[in-house]
Amino acid sequence: MAVALKKNLLTNCKPIFPSFWSNILAVCPFCVGYLKSISPILLLIFANNMNFPSLFRACSLLFLGFALTHCSFFEKDKKTIADAPTHTLVFIDKTQSVNVNRAFVNDKYKQVLNDLVEQNIRQKGDKLEVYFIHENTQKGRAMSLTCRTEVENTEAMNATDREAAQTSSDMLLQRERMIFLRQAMAKLGVQNVGSSQQYTDIWASLPVIASAAEAGAEVKVYYLSDMIESMRGPQRRDFHTKAPQDNAQAETWAKADAKGSLKNYALGGADIKIVLPFEPTSSTKENNPTVTTYWTTLLQELGAVGVEEL
Repeated sequence: MAVALKKNLLTNCKPIFPSFWSNILAVCPFCVGYLKSISPILLLIFANNMNFPSLFRACSLLFLGFALTHCSFFEKDKKTIADAPTHTLVFIDKTQSVNVNRAFVNDKYKQVLNDLVEQNIRQKGDKLEVYFIHENTQKGRAMSLTCRTEVENTEAMNATDREAAQTSSDMLLQRERMIFLRQAMAKLGVQNVGSSQQYTDIWASLPVIASAAEAGAEVKVYYLSDMIESMRGPQRRDFHTKAPQDNAQAETWAKADAKGSLKNYALGGADIKIVLPFEPTSSTKENNPTVTTYWTTLLQELGAVGVEEL
């Protein structure tokens, strides 16, 4: 009787058998095995209800729901795939126009350093580099640290071992973060008493960012600066002597520079934060918004995906 029912089942249901079922059964051993295991149950159900097409649709939907929920063919890969390492670049202004010893500036910059270490140092390979902005910014690297704590894959562990491994990793990672933060804070307090404090070469930070982006890491950049570019020479900008008059001019200058002197520096989707040392009550003379417009436009023209003023 079972053989007859099975033959009748296939004959009546073949016209409504969706094509994608054939594909699923062809590539998914789990689905084949499960269908075989429930076939006796299906035969008993069909024996008492000969309305094959409608009943087959109902059973098909139930089976498909189960397969989508449990079948490893449809599930996302359960292996933990490590994120790409994060390369964090911090450019700290060490020119005479920025005084990090002012209480407001010092507190603001310390909070930013604390936040970026907490957010960006998460796994082995994450890197934090600090550069000083002055006349020779490109050669102003003051610190470079790479995280060595490897977060263990706890997927196959039981609950107790998973919690112990996670606690151990968290402790080691937090210890490294404290080292990173302590050294970054020390660099914040460094005073520049040399002649390099008289000029501000922020353009020179662009090849540093471009080089980090080429390495394939997720690049996050923080400018702790007033962003007043001040360099002498042909095709350079000196915002102390000649700042953009309005946003339109700022955008025009930025686009011209991006297509001219700086065209070879592709920032590769870097995420950039500009942390200005100005209080909310500062005047436009002190905190010129057209300067921010210039940098926002320039960085986006060179490929930065996000430029935010903090």
